[in-house]
Amino acid sequence: MPHARIRLAAFALLVATPAAAQFAELPGKWSSAMPLPHPNTEVAAAALDGKIHVLGGSVDGRQAFAFHGEYDSATNLWRWRAPLPRELSHVAAIALNGKVYAVGGLSSPDKVHTGAIDQMFEYDPRADSWRAVAPMKLPRASVGLAIVDGKLHAVGGRLLDQSTTDLHQVWDPAANAWSDRAPLPKARDHMATIAVDGKIHVVGGRFGASTDSTGMHDVYDPGTNAWSQAPPLPTPRSGVAFGYAKGKIVVAGGECRNRATYNEVEAFDLAANKWLSLTPLPSGRHGFGGAAIGERIFFAGGSRGCGGNDKANDLFVLTPP
Repeated sequence: MPHARIRLAAFALLVATPAAAQFAELPGKWSSAMPLPHPNTEVAAAALDGKIHVLGGSVDGRQAFAFHGEYDSATNLWRWRAPLPRELSHVAAIALNGKVYAVGGLSSPDKVHTGAIDQMFEYDPRADSWRAVAPMKLPRASVGLAIVDGKLHAVGGRLLDQSTTDLHQVWDPAANAWSDRAPLPKARDHMATIAVDGKIHVVGGRFGASTDSTGMHDVYDPGTNAWSQAPPLPTPRSGVAFGYAKGKIVVAGGECRNRATYNEVEAFDLAANKWLSLTPLPSGRHGFGGAAIGERIFFAGGSRGCGGNDKANDLFVLTPP
């Protein structure tokens, strides 16, 4: 893979084009931006300084991939960045203090849900380089990440034996050390995890197989180190992508229902304390990454079919109501 600051104009048009479908009867507007350089699923996405970093994934022929592409929302262009230090799928990503963090993931190149790791890597965009920081307590993949008060929370995930965990740890960047916090009310992975107003929301996910999904909506308060329940996700699902914009936690896609992926998009309005149905995805998918810039949420890659089939390189953009 080339590693240079090149613009990948050969891969797509330089201007945004309309999404494949519009649904005027529901709120929320979709559009399409420049696609990823190639189809990729089980990716992570994190937003930093107006750019979306898409990490890892699974491509045809390999279950784990060291991909690192950076999308510039101002120019609608991609460029290659320093690849992950190792090939990973089901990795989690988040931005903190001007850096991007890649946490956990699956390392097997040929077996799905195999080879969970405990490592965490820190990416410095100014130096375009990665370094390892303190590892987690246990190897796990499909971890939920959130930032509260400058510290990184890692919740749930899938262990080496492919079981799910309720483990909840917090990483202090100043000390480069992890400590335990109150565990998730029920072990799961492949869920939406996001911090809003100093509290962490964990929505949906799966207890085991992709058909063993939940609509649970748990909220963690760091001040009390306790969890509470909030209105559940109306359409229980896992393998979702998500983001926060305009006062709403948006949960999109997932797998798997009647051997098909979900195209549902539902948003939790925090002020109203209720879920809203938004315009569906242009096509159902799971294993994709979501990240917000301003009032827009970008959704990258994924699989249109269940189990990693029909990989996509789309970059869809949602403007919530």
